[in-house]
Amino acid sequence: MLTEPRSGRLAAWGNALIAGLISPDEAVHRIVAGDARHRVEGLPGEADPVGLSLGLGRLRALGATGLRVALPAPGHPLGLSGPPDFNARALEAEEAVIASGGQPLGLVPEVFEAGPDGDLHVEVVWHCLPVRDAPPADVPSLGEAERELAEALREATELLSRMDVAGSGPVAQAALEAYRERAARGREVLAPGYPPRAVRVLELAQRVGALIAIAHGPDGAGGGGREHGAAVSASQIAARAEALRPVERTARRAQVAAYNAYVEHRERG
Repeated sequence: MLTEPRSGRLAAWGNALIAGLISPDEAVHRIVAGDARHRVEGLPGEADPVGLSLGLGRLRALGATGLRVALPAPGHPLGLSGPPDFNARALEAEEAVIASGGQPLGLVPEVFEAGPDGDLHVEVVWHCLPVRDAPPADVPSLGEAERELAEALREATELLSRMDVAGSGPVAQAALEAYRERAARGREVLAPGYPPRAVRVLELAQRVGALIAIAHGPDGAGGGGREHGAAVSASQIAARAEALRPVERTARRAQVAAYNAYVEHRERG
């Protein structure tokens, strides 16, 4: 969660495009970001995969008035509404985008990577599938997400202190410094058209996510038995993951609430 999900970029900048706040070229530039290319496959009326600009235009022509995000995890279908086939593919990808209004459709990314580290070529195909027109699962309001995050940030900070991650070696110190610099840069985390509270909630969710990643270790999963130069047993890794799971769940819920705030705001008029 140190970096924004592709579904978040697609929904945020796609919503700004649908609202007429940015041009198609800017939307594509913002969504693709560091990837080489994005395409959309399976759109109604399109026999072959199409470019992202045409794909977004087609969704709008099919009646889409907004885009929502889903960030599911095993046992937690966050943001999904079915059917089972779509949910399964979204769970495998750990993210999806659902079009609101018009024909009920969802987009699940498939990522193709080639090349060595440092010169990675990434292409993304968004598979368009029918979805169930129903409320998304377990998505909190912005206010609820903000309250939950405040508690989660305290819990994550306390966990780091108890685990002594911050003092366990130079790798952890470097990770903490990188997190602080990232938080201080004031980057643009959402597209035009989002309420300020959504920006605040997403920034806080990313801060919590950064602390979770640091607590997990350099590889994001406990360091493979060693962390920052100190031995870590399998039982310690399992206990750490269990302790972090509720905090990570809260941060994911808040991310979805922030990305979906544009649609929620529009639907409330």
